[in-house]
Amino acid sequence: MTTTAVDPAASDQGRSVPVLDDDPFSRETLENPLPFQERLREAGPVVYLSKYDAYAIGRFEHLSAAVSDWQGFVSGRGVGLEKPWHARGLLQMDPPEHDTPREVLQEILSARVLRAMTDQCMKRAGTLIDELLAGKNSGDQVDVDAFGDIGAVFPVNFFPDASGISDEGKEGLVEYADYIFNLVGPPNELVTENKCPAGEMAEWANQQCQRENLKEEGFGADIWAAADRGEILHDFAPLLTRSLITAGVDTTVYGISSMLYGLATNPEQWEALRENPGLKRVAFDESLRWESPVQQTFRETSEAINVDGCIIPADTRVMMCFGAANRDPRRWENPEKFDLSRDPSGHLAFGMGIHQCVGQHAARLQASCLLEQLIPKVAKIEVACEHGVRRHHNNALRGWASIPLRFTLA
Repeated sequence: MTTTAVDPAASDQGRSVPVLDDDPFSRETLENPLPFQERLREAGPVVYLSKYDAYAIGRFEHLSAAVSDWQGFVSGRGVGLEKPWHARGLLQMDPPEHDTPREVLQEILSARVLRAMTDQCMKRAGTLIDELLAGKNSGDQVDVDAFGDIGAVFPVNFFPDASGISDEGKEGLVEYADYIFNLVGPPNELVTENKCPAGEMAEWANQQCQRENLKEEGFGADIWAAADRGEILHDFAPLLTRSLITAGVDTTVYGISSMLYGLATNPEQWEALRENPGLKRVAFDESLRWESPVQQTFRETSEAINVDGCIIPADTRVMMCFGAANRDPRRWENPEKFDLSRDPSGHLAFGMGIHQCVGQHAARLQASCLLEQLIPKVAKIEVACEHGVRRHHNNALRGWASIPLRFTLA
């Protein structure tokens, strides 16, 4: 790292912007982003990523302000390093075109609506856990994969069902969402090695979200009903349905997987949760802060922006590093620790401001129902095979490939 200004003209207007030569999308960094994120935070309020001719923000204070400033840091020009190739979803819109679709989704995915789905979600969670523990008695041990058996199964069934996606379409959702999130970064091997061409994947997803391919009840049908009422254009209904599912599946898959990993590697926190089941929401939010399923996205400056004395030029890509901010020691005491005694509610894993995740209530409902089923049935959670814990690399997501755990039944 150097501390010279990126642009002499910029340094005349503000203090020097540190330069980082790191590649945040290298395999090494994706495997373990924590060293890079620490360098990013400690370098300054803003850094310049020389490899990509882009800026980055990693401190909590400055990132929370930046993601709330939709006028200065715009999403409408795309949220990836490069200009988007595909049709824009809700996240890639700014007011005024963003407002009505957002209102439609907020009503469809409101906490009130999801409360009515709690029984269905609890039943599905109970079925999943009971099948994993079938035939075992108190004191017995059961080996499960927190990712493969739970995290990658429950959201892929619950959320598409709630959206009204046909059963035949579910199996491709994780692969499709993985590809879309990879587009946040550069066109590296994670993008080019994908077995499905971009156009084919987009067409597949679009067809799944057409009215005739959706079930009669679900979020998708509700979105089409909003189009019938004239609240959104009919042409926009499949795109809005698609963006909802894309954003809601993989993030919840990895969020739930990280929660179980955090509880397994911090057994005293599982004991605390069993003693006080009211900490279920804290457990999920702390895992989101601790692991941050969405590690980074981009925005573009609409004008020259002053961030604590550092000038970011206009029309410049800026990486919003949520993973770094959610472990910022300026905001969180002992941020590396997974700790249910803290209040993690201010984390940025769901974003902030007008682009805050509209599906967060659905994610929290799923995590809560799973814990509700696990707490009375499992006395102890531990990692069964440390070398079996494997990451899945994605340009935007903190993913998993395997988390072997051992449950000791209550």
